[in-house]
This record gives sequence, C-alpha cells and structure tokens, in this order.
Amino acid sequence: MAESFLSIIADTLLKNIISPSIKQTISLLNASDLKRLEETMTYIKAVLLDAEKLQQHNQTLRLSLTKLRGVFYDAEDVLDEFRCDALRKELKTVRFSSISIPFAYSLRMGHKIKKINERLETIATDFKRFNLGENVQILQNRPYVVQSHRDTHSLMTSKVLGRDQDKENIIDLLVQPRGVETMTVIPIVGIGGLGKTTLAQLVYNDERVSRSFPLKLWVCVSEFFDVARLLCEIIFNINHERSDGLPVNALLTLLQSLIKGKRFLLILDDVWNEDRVKWDELKAILMKLDYLHQSKIIVTTRSLAVASIMGTQSPFELEALSHEDSLSLLLKWAFNQGDEERYPNLFPIADEIVKKCKGVPLAVRTMGSLLYGKTRQRDWELIRDNHIWKLDQEETGILAALKLSYNHFPHHLKRCLAYLSLFPKDTLYDTDYVIQSWLANGFLPSPVQEDDVCCEDIGLQYFKDLRSKGFVQDVDDKVTFYKFKIHDLIHDLALSVSQEECLTIYQQTISASENVRHLAFAEHYPMRILQPFLKKLKGVRTLVNLTPWGQFREVEKTFLSACISYFKYLRLIELENCTLKALPKSICTLKHLKCLVLSSFHNLRRVPKSIHKLQSLLTLRLFNLPRFQVSDNLRRLINLRFLEISGDDMQLREVRPGNWSSLRFLYFYKCTTLKCLFEGMENLTSLKDLIFEYCYELESLSRSLKFLVKLEDIFIISCPKINLLMEPQGIEDQNLHLGLKNFIIRDAPSLRDLPRLLLEASASHLEFIEIRGCPELEALPNWFQNLISLQRLEIIDCPKLSRLFDGVEHLTSLKQLKIQQCPTMNDKYRPQTGADWSKISHIQEVHIEEQKIIKSS
Repeated sequence: MAESFLSIIADTLLKNIISPSIKQTISLLNASDLKRLEETMTYIKAVLLDAEKLQQHNQTLRLSLTKLRGVFYDAEDVLDEFRCDALRKELKTVRFSSISIPFAYSLRMGHKIKKINERLETIATDFKRFNLGENVQILQNRPYVVQSHRDTHSLMTSKVLGRDQDKENIIDLLVQPRGVETMTVIPIVGIGGLGKTTLAQLVYNDERVSRSFPLKLWVCVSEFFDVARLLCEIIFNINHERSDGLPVNALLTLLQSLIKGKRFLLILDDVWNEDRVKWDELKAILMKLDYLHQSKIIVTTRSLAVASIMGTQSPFELEALSHEDSLSLLLKWAFNQGDEERYPNLFPIADEIVKKCKGVPLAVRTMGSLLYGKTRQRDWELIRDNHIWKLDQEETGILAALKLSYNHFPHHLKRCLAYLSLFPKDTLYDTDYVIQSWLANGFLPSPVQEDDVCCEDIGLQYFKDLRSKGFVQDVDDKVTFYKFKIHDLIHDLALSVSQEECLTIYQQTISASENVRHLAFAEHYPMRILQPFLKKLKGVRTLVNLTPWGQFREVEKTFLSACISYFKYLRLIELENCTLKALPKSICTLKHLKCLVLSSFHNLRRVPKSIHKLQSLLTLRLFNLPRFQVSDNLRRLINLRFLEISGDDMQLREVRPGNWSSLRFLYFYKCTTLKCLFEGMENLTSLKDLIFEYCYELESLSRSLKFLVKLEDIFIISCPKINLLMEPQGIEDQNLHLGLKNFIIRDAPSLRDLPRLLLEASASHLEFIEIRGCPELEALPNWFQNLISLQRLEIIDCPKLSRLFDGVEHLTSLKQLKIQQCPTMNDKYRPQTGADWSKISHIQEVHIEEQKIIKSS
C-alpha cells in the first residue's frame, strides 16, 4: 500500500535535498528550483500523516497518495543521478563546478528537477483542498500507529482446541514455589493470532489457579501503557468502582488496602510497551504490595523485547497448533456440528487449507468463517488457491491482527519487511545477502567511512528488530550472520502491503502495475511475450531471476539486454543457475547499480572489461562460477563493500593503495588455483570478514593480515593444503594489537600449526574458536592460555589431540567447551573417568561427545 512507505521516503528525500553535497550540485543548475523543491517537500512531509489517516475514507486522496509515491521514486532517481555523476567526476579528480558541467547536461538535469517540482506542486495543491495540516498529529521520532481499540477479557467464549499441554506448563510455573523474595513475571510470546490471550484465559479460569490465588485480576494493556490508567484498571477489577483522576500515590494507597493479605494473579494482556522506564515505574509501585513474592504476573505480548524488559524468566514462546487440531478447528468453524460428515469430498481440500494456516488459530478460524455455508467443492478450491491477504478483509481476521503489529513498525522496517515478499514462501534467507539488498535499494543509511556505526550493522539491527517483534522464525546463528525464514502468514502480510511495489511472476500471469519497483521472475518466458510487459515498467530497481537450486534456466541474453535498456535505474540484479555464457556489455552503463549477483553460472568465463564503470557498485557476488576468470579490472571497483570471488583462473594478483579500501567482506569460494593471498592485502583497511571455502590449492595466509586492525572474522573451510605456520614474531610484533573475534578452521587435513601472530595479538577481543576436521593437529599450544576474552572453544574430529593446553583454568571468560570425535581427549575429560569440571568454576557448559554437562552458576 502506497501510504506505508511514504513518510520514510519523504524524510530521506528532504535530507538529500538539503545535504551540502547535493545542494551544492543542484544549486549550480538552478538555485530557485532547488528552493521550490525544498519548500514543497517540507509542506508535503508535514501533512503526510493527516493524508494517510484520511485516505481510508477518500478515494481521491488515496489516488493522490499513489501518484505521490511515483513522484517520490522519480525524485530519488534524479537525486541519485546527481550522486552518480558527482562520484564519476570525483574519480577523475575534476572538480564538479559550474565550469566543468557540460551545458547539455545542465539543461537536461535542470529540466528533470523542474518536472519533479511541477508534479509535486500539483499534489500539494490537491492536499490543500482537503485542508490537510490543520489537525496534523505531532509524533516526533515515533511511527504513526493506527489505534486498535482492542479490549480483551478473562471470559472463555468457546471450547479451545490444542492448548491443554500449554495450559499445564503455565500452571506449573504459577503454582510452583519460588524462594526468591521478589515478583514473578511470566511472559507468553507469539505472533498475532497465535492464541496468547486464549491461553491466558484458559489458565485464568482453571480451578487450581483459583484455589492458589484468592484474587485474580485481568487488565488489557494494549498500546497505551500509562501507569495511572493501569492502576485504575487493577483497582476496578477488585472493587468495580472507577478511581480515574486520582494521583498515583492515592491509587497505590487504595490498592494496598484492597490487596492487603491476599495472594493475587495479575494478567497484563496484549502489552506493546518497549520503554523500560515505563515498566520500571509500574514495577516499583507493584513491589510495595503485600505478598508480592507469593503472587504472580502473566504478560502476553507479540514482542520478545517486551518479554525481555518485563520477564523474570525465559519467555514461554507459544508454538503453532498441530495439524490435527488445526483441521478440527477449521471444520468446527466451517460447519454446524456434525454436518461435515456429509461432505467427505471436501476433507482433502480442508487438509490443504489448514496447511496454509501454519498452525495459527486465528488464521484457521478466519478460513473456517469464510467457508461457512459453502458446500460446493469449487468454492473451497478457490479459497485454497488464493493468498490469505486476498481473502481476509475482516477487521477481526488474521490479516488485521498481523497488520496491527505492522502498523507499530517504524517506517524503515516496513520497507524492509515488504521487500522480503519478493521471494517465495519457505525461502531460507541469509542476513548478509538480505542486508546487501536493503542497502542497494536505499532502505539503510548511506555507507559512511568514519568509525561510526556502519550501514551493515544498522541492517543487522533491523533484522534483530524484526525478530524481536516475532516476524522472523527458524533463526540459525552462524556466528557472523543468521539464516532465517518468515512465517507464511507474515509473507502474506508482506504481499498485502507491497502488492504494487514487489512483484514475482509465476506461471503464465504476466501483468503488472507501472508502480512495480522490485521484480522477480520464477518462470522462463520468450521475449515475444515479455517485450510489451517490460516496456511498461520504467521504474524497476530490482531484477531477480528465481531458479530452484540444482536447476538451470536458459536466460536469453536479449532478455537481459532488454531489461538493461528499459530499467535505467536498476539498483540490484540477481541471476542464479543460468546458462548464459557472457553478459551484455550494456550492463556497464547501469550507473545506479549497487548490487550484482551472478551465482552458479557454469559457462560464464568473464565479466565485460568495462565493469570498472560501475562505480556505484557496493556488492559483487561472483559465486560458484567454476570456469570464471577473475580479472585484474575488478580492483578498480573502489567502492565495493562486499565481494565474493570464485573461478579457475585467478589473474588478480595485487591490490594497490586506494583499491577496495571500503571492502568489509571478502569471500573466496572454489578459487581452485589460489595458492596465497594477493599482494597488498594490507591496503584492505576496512576488511572485517575474510572467508576461504573449497580453495584446494591454498597453502598459507599472509603476514600482511597483521596490518588489518578492523579484521574480526577468519573462516577457513575445506582447504586441504592449508597450514597456518607463520614466520616467528619479530620485535616489531611485540606490541601488536588486533581485533579478531571469531576464528574457524574446518576440514584441513594438512594443518599442524595455528596462527599465533593473529590469534595472540587478538587476545583481548577473540571470543570464539572452532577447530574441526584437523587429523594432523597434535597439540593445542600453551599460548592459548593468553586468550583472556575467549568465551567458546569447540574442538571436533581432531583424533591426534590428547589433551587441552596448560592453563585452561586461567581463561576466566570461557563459558562453553565442546570436545567431540577426539577419542583420547573424550576419555580423559569425561566425568565418568574422573574429570572434575567443578574446579574450573567459570565454565558453565561442557560437551563431551553427546554428553552435555551444565553446571549451576
């Protein structure tokens, strides 16, 4: 939906317009046009919140907002064109001044600015006719939120399926005694519609709970977390009298008199507040009540952040319903009792519909309600074959429940989530690549060269925010990045809010709005079909070719050439599993391109010689290209931040000063002729991650790595000839301080030594070491005892290792130790053979083969 992203785009545009670099460049063309643009944008930004609220009831205003989005994107493209041209001139060391701007360029760009101004002023005039701005909501530094007016209660209205065990688990937590003289807060966490409130109602109404807690209190907190209001609601639960308007001290005194001498259970349902200060204020008041340490509080929330702030123990993360319970629930809502037996032909379809709901009770109930009264097989098939977001239009349905969470997002998260809908359901996402995609499309702040928080770290925080709000699942921590999925229903939500922004073409449905900015093809089409379709889409920024792993697709060179011709503002191209032998040379004309992904091209030999013209390129993934020639001209892409290289012909031998000085991530994958690192590695002054995988000829690392003070991660995987013996440390290395945090080496049959120079110089930073599949490694060096920051050590499949290093007891930061497939060490360190881990008090968790020893802290 257009209104979801407009505020953040407006904010970004305005910042760019008034930024010194852009302002100086544009002002050289026409200062008055720049001033008009700034004034119009300032007005539009001020009234956007009003417009977004009122458009729900005004189609004309809704159309104006749709037009505004198109103008905003065109304005972004024009400003980015200035940035690209300024960068190009900077690289030529020619000052971008009035005398260096060709007249034709000045005329053309000035005309574009004027056209943007005219379109914006037309929309601004429309807005003024609606009297926008008279009631502008002042919400600085917080997102506009549609209030839900949701009010929950403690009464059970129908029989609940599939939550008996969850109920028992919560009741066990409630009735078990606690020795700690403080309050107990149990958070129940899950996405909207999963049944958190229903579970709380089940617990609240259980007889055992009523016997344990003479006083039971239920408060629906919702979005408005105000201490006085909540105290009034708690008091009303007890005496059924309103106490609104009393000061907090008076409310506390009244509450103390009402609760005196009673154990109580307090349910705080539907909590959204992530402000710790507000919770601490309420907590301080509750701590003054009698019997608090014997009383219990249950909090239901969609947010792990809320659970972390309020909970006194790990959150109870509510799981999905089983398939059987979901099917029973669907039939309960779709039929009157017993009627389902008359329609056995509908059962297989019901089974498939339930699979779409992924165990979310509200989704099942929503689908059941849509099916109620329908007994024709075709009606059921239509619901089975449609996206939920196209079916569910009810304010009490699953989409509305999820949309409520979405409305609480800050605007930057809305764009990031919507973008993920471009990929199929059940996609296994990788945070590294997702963040690079967000960066390419301008969803993250522009890269900075200072030591401030960089854009990739901000992107990772965005991911963690989505996770804390329950919008990602199946998260797998890979040390430096995460693999994750999004729930199918979250995917449906993302589709519903981005249906005109993101488009994936499946089967034979080739149609699209001209507003599409992110385009993916899941099927192959001949150019005669695609040509008129592509011509319509002038503003596409993302082009993705979706091919299942292991399958190869014939992507016509004419198709790619046509896309390059029509989509002048492409920021990202991702092509995987293609049979192309060469890229069109025209790809090097895409001056806005920031991310190029070429993966699993088994016939691709090289990129065009003029690849260096892509000076906006931040991400280049040349992944799994077995016949690829890594040419020397890649080093001229001086703004790269993320680089993957593969191939059988490594012609790149040297990195010179100024080349790749912004590079943070360097990954060598199946570089089959790579024996050692480039000359000049010390020039990669921003490098953070260095990874080698399946580099069969790699023999050693370079001592020049000691100059990379920002290097945090080294991974070496399946490099059979690698040995990490480095020259002895010289006098100049005695005061060397590096920042390495993670070191992993796996499947290295030639390894006999570990890189002391790099690891010991990182002693105050190194947190994780994994050594796996190193059959010739005979001993861990005693200098390991100097790694004072080490928190995790994993030693796996190293059969010649017989013991740990001396002084392991000195590593007071070490919390986890894993030893597996090391026969002699396993026998030596098992508790059954006399190993006493209690003497090393700081180690909390020890794994010996499959035996896990957890020590009490």
